[in-house]
Amino acid sequence: MINTRILSALFGSAALVTPVLANDEVSKLTADPNQWVLQTGDYANTRHSKLSQINKDNVGKLQVAWTFSTGVLRGHEGSPLVVGDVMYVHTPFPNIVYALDLNNDGRILWQYTPKQDPSVIPVMCCDTVNRGLAYADGKIFLHQADTTVVALDAKSGKEVWKVVNGDPKRGETNTATVLPVKDKVIVGISGGEFGVQCHVTAYDMKTGKKVWRGYSVGPDDQILVDGEKTTSLGKPVGKDSSIKTWQGDQWKTGGGCTWGWYSYDPKLNLVYYGSGNPSTWNPKQRPGDNKWSMTIWARDADTGMAKWVYQMTPHDEWDFDGINEMILTDQEVGGKMTPLLTHFDRNGLGYTLNRETGDLVVAEKFDPAVNWTTGVDMKKDSPTYGRPAVVAKYSTEQNGEDVNTKGVCPAALGSKDQQPAAYSPKTKLFYVPTNHVCMDYEPFRVSYTPGQPFVGATLSMYPAPNSHGGMGNFIAWDGVKGKIVWSLPEQFSVWSGALSTDGDIVFYGTLEGYLKAVDAATGKELYKFKTPSGIIGNVMTYSHKGKQYVAILSGVGGWAGIGLAAGLTDPNAGLGAVGGYAGLKSYTALGGQLTVFTLPN
Repeated sequence: MINTRILSALFGSAALVTPVLANDEVSKLTADPNQWVLQTGDYANTRHSKLSQINKDNVGKLQVAWTFSTGVLRGHEGSPLVVGDVMYVHTPFPNIVYALDLNNDGRILWQYTPKQDPSVIPVMCCDTVNRGLAYADGKIFLHQADTTVVALDAKSGKEVWKVVNGDPKRGETNTATVLPVKDKVIVGISGGEFGVQCHVTAYDMKTGKKVWRGYSVGPDDQILVDGEKTTSLGKPVGKDSSIKTWQGDQWKTGGGCTWGWYSYDPKLNLVYYGSGNPSTWNPKQRPGDNKWSMTIWARDADTGMAKWVYQMTPHDEWDFDGINEMILTDQEVGGKMTPLLTHFDRNGLGYTLNRETGDLVVAEKFDPAVNWTTGVDMKKDSPTYGRPAVVAKYSTEQNGEDVNTKGVCPAALGSKDQQPAAYSPKTKLFYVPTNHVCMDYEPFRVSYTPGQPFVGATLSMYPAPNSHGGMGNFIAWDGVKGKIVWSLPEQFSVWSGALSTDGDIVFYGTLEGYLKAVDAATGKELYKFKTPSGIIGNVMTYSHKGKQYVAILSGVGGWAGIGLAAGLTDPNAGLGAVGGYAGLKSYTALGGQLTVFTLPN
């Protein structure tokens, strides 16, 4: 504890008003494995726990400790938080928040139920999910479906402040969590299927006042890019780097949404995230590279200015959103310890970059079915350095409008969607939930109307052919070598976030509803338990009164489960997912529940 009297005597009264920054508190709390205060486990997005009471030798004895019904149907993504003796649980729309007393069998301490207009539901893409809460500064932060950002007093549940981040009538919604950094809260926006010009925004943690906003596409002053100082693959991006790659004013409805995950490096003071697909899904209507959609961003946390960018899928032709998590590690590359960023993109490529410079280290396929590209040009002196080579047969741009391009792998939901991977510093491997799905894709011309869908493509999805017959794999990946170490086939996509622990095990959930534990080194299945509904939530762990627990939200839905969640039957509905996952109804049904596991006494 710092003695404030001594500080005052040495430095005057100014020392007493020096702000305690959120990342100081959050970094301390995330270093305590007994708690879980961010959805991603820590600022580096590793989703790794140092707890080892539950380990590969005893995990087979896991039992259900207690359960909690959320009272809400639809898809349950994200995970609960644990801060001290309290667990915080969230739901899909209407985004109810519960504070549960861990000292009293999960008794409800308080409940916060937002008042949201249900008209936001049909505007939300791919189910009414929400990826969860964050904690900092004695507050619980919730970003609602209608884009209202709320700061709640963690002890009482009372509103401290709230601010509106977007307008659902224009197609702007939210499904993501937030990231508290320093004295700010970083939030994104959804709406790429409605022609929204998307952005990342920083709000003051104490007041909710907007501090900065950086768009994904548009003029330099809007996207917070300096043509001379912001780099891409080591070179300045130049003036008007985004608008030069759009036709006319198309950038104003350009998409590039930011509904994924955020990570932060306190040493570099950089926030990392990915931007999504350009609007519309019909590539013929938007000539050019459509920068900076489909891009990995590194932004200064204080000002929002971009230090570097890297566009993974220029002129996206398949809806390969780039919003998946950025996992930060320090590993040896070429005999030198290097600050790395690893990202498993929807496009099926696993990327590793130097997170300080943005230099490209690895770009390799993490699913063998990927066929839309032969790979990324890794020659630094090449004019196409860093670009993927597109296979003409699978190019919806080259095949044209009203032509059904068949057999594209992966499907639009990617070789991995938002379901976050985990990283173990013990094995130095990434554990990745993946989709093993392909598609037929037919673009058509569409006109923009504010607040109306701006998609322009018809899709159908199915399991990757000439494979194990299922729609998913759970893999271990070497991010420095760019190689699959082991792979476990699954009948359906693995739509659950993974968790690794010092107990040498990795947890994940399945769409049928199983929580599984596997050996981190070999992938050998050690435990499974079927929860009441399909799992699209993310596994987390905590310790209370000296005992380790593992918790998971079940409640089928999300893009893969949208047919069940919304009662859809047209095979092409749900942007093509309904037909692909039609068999899921034989294995699970709707229901929102938290299940908490522990070892027997």
